[in-house]
Amino acid sequence: MKTVEEINKKIAEGSANVVTALEMKEIVRELGPEKAAEEVDVVTTGTFGAMCSSGVFFNFGHSDPPIKMQRVWLNDVEAYTGVAAVDAYLGVTQLSETLGMEYGGGHVIEDLLRGKEVELRATAYGTDCYPRKEIVTEISLDDVNQAIMVNPRNAYQRYRAATNSSDRILKTYMGTLLPNFGNVTYAGVGELSPLNNDPEYRTIGIGTRIFLGGAKGYVIGEGTQHAPPFGTLMVQGNLKEMDAEYMRAATFPGYGTTLFVGMGIPIPILDAEMAKATAVTDDQIDTVIIDFGVPRRDRPVIRKVTYAELKSGKVEINGEEVRVSPLSSYYMARKIAEELKRQIERGEFFLSMPAESIPTKQVFKPMRQKEIKVVKSVMSSPAITVKPKETIENASRILIENGINHLPVVDEQGRLVGIVTSWDIAKAVAVGKARTVEEIMTRKVITASPDDPIEIAARKMDANKISALPVVDAKGKVLGVVSSEDLSKLLAR
Repeated sequence: MKTVEEINKKIAEGSANVVTALEMKEIVRELGPEKAAEEVDVVTTGTFGAMCSSGVFFNFGHSDPPIKMQRVWLNDVEAYTGVAAVDAYLGVTQLSETLGMEYGGGHVIEDLLRGKEVELRATAYGTDCYPRKEIVTEISLDDVNQAIMVNPRNAYQRYRAATNSSDRILKTYMGTLLPNFGNVTYAGVGELSPLNNDPEYRTIGIGTRIFLGGAKGYVIGEGTQHAPPFGTLMVQGNLKEMDAEYMRAATFPGYGTTLFVGMGIPIPILDAEMAKATAVTDDQIDTVIIDFGVPRRDRPVIRKVTYAELKSGKVEINGEEVRVSPLSSYYMARKIAEELKRQIERGEFFLSMPAESIPTKQVFKPMRQKEIKVVKSVMSSPAITVKPKETIENASRILIENGINHLPVVDEQGRLVGIVTSWDIAKAVAVGKARTVEEIMTRKVITASPDDPIEIAARKMDANKISALPVVDAKGKVLGVVSSEDLSKLLAR
C-alpha cells in the first residue's frame, strides 16, 4: 500500500515513476498487478472530445457609471446574467444571434484564449445604484477580473454509439448519421479515458486535481447525468491559465456549437487493485449502438459493442459491415497523457486525493411528464386510400366526397407506395395529360408511426413543408393520416 502523501514526496524529489495509461497496460501484462503496483507510482490519462456542457463565469468589472447587466452579449452570443451586476455565465452551446450555428459560446471562449478581443454589449433597466442602461466595449481575457471555467458535465466514462435506421440523413450531437445504417459514430477514447482507469472512483472525486485545458483544475462534483458506468464529472479551472491547443470550438452541422475540451487525470497507484484497474483495455470496455432513426427518449439498442470494435473502423449490423468514425481525438488524448506525465516528472503537478467520493451507483431518471400525446391519438383512421391504377377523376371524387386533401396510395396488401394531394390532382386536370394516380403520385413519402409523439410529426411537416403524414406500421401498412389540422385541434383543446 502507498499513500498520495508518499507519492507526492517522491514527485518533489524527482524519483516518482510516472507512466501513461497506455504504458501501464503493457507493464501489468508483463509484471502482473502486484509487481506493477510496486514499480509504478502514477498513471496519467487523457481525453479530448466535444463537451457541450461547459462554460465560463466572467467578472467584467464595474463600468463608470455602473451598470447592472440585465442582458449581455459577447460577440453577439448571449450570456446568462442572473448571478450579479457584472458577472455572467457563457455556455459553449449558446448561438450567435446573427451568425446562428456558425458561431457560438465555444468560439467566443477560444477567441479569448487566443488573445483576441471580443465585443461586449450589455443592456439594463437602470437603478439608483446602477444608473447606466447600456454599454458597448471591447474586452480581452486580460481585461476581465476572472474567467472561471465551470463545466457541469465532462469526461464521460463511456458513451453510447450512434447509427440511423431511417431513410434520411440525420444531423445530431453525434454528428451526421447516414440513412439505412450508413455509418456509426462514437465518442470517448476508451482505455485512455480517466474514469475507465478508475471505475470505482477511488482516487477521482471532489477535490481531485486535474489537467484541464492546459492548466490545473479540479473535480468539484459528479457531473450532470452521472449514471455509472456512464459516469461524468463536474470540473472547474482558471481560463486565464489555459492553452488554446487543448480547447477547440466546433460546430456540429444541423445541431449547434460545442467545445472540444482536453482533460487528463493522474491516478495514484495505491495498491494492486489500482494497478489492475489501470490495465483496462478497449476490448474490456463495452457500450451500445443506439438508433437515432427512432426519435424517442428511449432509442432502440441495435447491438452491444466494445471500444476495440469501434476503433477498428467497422462494425457489423444486420450482417452488413458498417463504417465507424470517432468524435473524440485519440491523438490529443495521448498528447494530454504525455504532457501530464512530463509535468509530474518535472515536479510541476502534485496529486490530491478526493475530499469526498462521487457515487458509484446512481440512476439517471427521465423528465417527469404529465402526458405524452402520440400520433395514433389524433390521426384520422381508418385511412381513405386509393390504388395506383385509380383514375384521377375517381380520386378527385373521393377527395371531394370525404372533405380531405390527401390520399395515400397503397398496393394490394395495403402497404404505402405513394401519396396524392388535391393540389396534385388539380394540376393534372389543368394539364390534361395524366390519367391514373400512379402517374402523378409522390413516391418518396414522409411518414409517421402511430407511437410518434405529436411534436415529432409536427416537426416533420414543418421541415418538409407538407401538411399531412400517412401513419404506417412497421410493415408499411397504412393505418391512418395525421394532418396539421389534426394537430392544431389538439393544441387548441
